[in-house]
Amino acid sequence: MEEKLNMPLLGDDFPELKLQTTHGEMDFPRDLKGSWFVLFSHPADFTPVCTTEFYSFQKHYDEFKKLDVKLIGMSVDQVFSHIKWIEWIKDNLDLEIEFPVIAANDHIASRFGMLHPGKGSNTVRAVFVGDPDGKVRLVLYYPQEIGRNIKEVLRAVKALQISDKEGAVPANWPENELIKDRIIIPPAKDEKTAKERLKEHECYDWWFCHKANKE
Repeated sequence: MEEKLNMPLLGDDFPELKLQTTHGEMDFPRDLKGSWFVLFSHPADFTPVCTTEFYSFQKHYDEFKKLDVKLIGMSVDQVFSHIKWIEWIKDNLDLEIEFPVIAANDHIASRFGMLHPGKGSNTVRAVFVGDPDGKVRLVLYYPQEIGRNIKEVLRAVKALQISDKEGAVPANWPENELIKDRIIIPPAKDEKTAKERLKEHECYDWWFCHKANKE
């Protein structure tokens, strides 16, 4: 019987799974509770595009760490393949991969919607951002032919953390063409507040007001 594709949706709890990684067993997402995390899948070890992605994720590792964000890679390759590939990256590219890589099977990959019909047995390039409560906050999917922009993943996590505290962030934040790195204030829900907004904040109109980013 074919297994149903179950892709976690925004706001969902991540599925609870026992996972084998290059750093040992992981009780997911329980072991990550209290921390933001980025779970990203790649089609296969020892492939050019995936190698460039792992290299870039590691190059930005310290930036993710400063945000208290943990990185976790994943594919359906076996753990010994992950270990050998990580050794190859260190020996040939002079870079040590510090984050764990999950050795998934088809069942685990399907729980994340990472196996798509028509794409063979490899996992697609999926990115899931999880919050400290283990909830799905962002989902990105890329075809196998296109490598991810790691700086965009980092920007998105920063934006999520700030929006939880301050409000919505604009397009291309923090370099928005209209309001730069400022934060959008949620629209007023009554006439009194709408009038007060125009006096209290910088606004294009009562429904489009913004404030300085405190972070």
